[in-house]
Amino acid sequence: MTDDALPGPTDWGTTVGVGPWEGPWPEDERYDRQLLAEGDRRNVVDGYRYWTVEAIVADLDRRRHPFHVAIENFGHDLNIGTVVRTANAFLAAEVHVVGRRRWNRRGAMVTDRYQHLRHHPDVGGLLGFAAREGLTVVAVDNGPGAVPIETADLPERCVLLFGQEGPGLTAEARAGAAMTVSIAQFGSTRSVNAGVAAGIAMHAWIRQHADLGANR
Repeated sequence: MTDDALPGPTDWGTTVGVGPWEGPWPEDERYDRQLLAEGDRRNVVDGYRYWTVEAIVADLDRRRHPFHVAIENFGHDLNIGTVVRTANAFLAAEVHVVGRRRWNRRGAMVTDRYQHLRHHPDVGGLLGFAAREGLTVVAVDNGPGAVPIETADLPERCVLLFGQEGPGLTAEARAGAAMTVSIAQFGSTRSVNAGVAAGIAMHAWIRQHADLGANR
């Protein structure tokens, strides 16, 4: 079994979620009959309990945010699963994996079932997609000339682009970005974990653009 095929957890045991449906079953086609019969232990919010995966994705698609997330994967970055899980939490439009197609799905905690993913073999493919879709590419990197994300005005329609753990963004990615933002740090480490950086940047976008009243 290759590492990209490793299964993530599919349930949370018997202490999380809900048991079999009590009472008459709902007629709504969004409900999964097997889950109604056996219970729903998935990592989903209560409003989606007993729903089919397809129904959940369709509902998410109605209200996805117009920001995308991209991460370079030229060295087989293990943070991609975390990025996908966080992108799902913040309802990103898509997650783009640049470089190697394979990635370890364990960290995604099955959220990749609900999050749109797109692969690009190289940075040029990602930049071309962004140009066609009218998305501003925002590199997240602590290099020279970066604007602090804490004070930056992030575009509403954008791609937040992250480098892989260790080397960070490639030169092509930095050159192709319309703007570069950095995350304020105060300790001795050179950089924060790529998965953590992605979460910080996505939340910065949420604070500027999301309708917090729509929070589930």
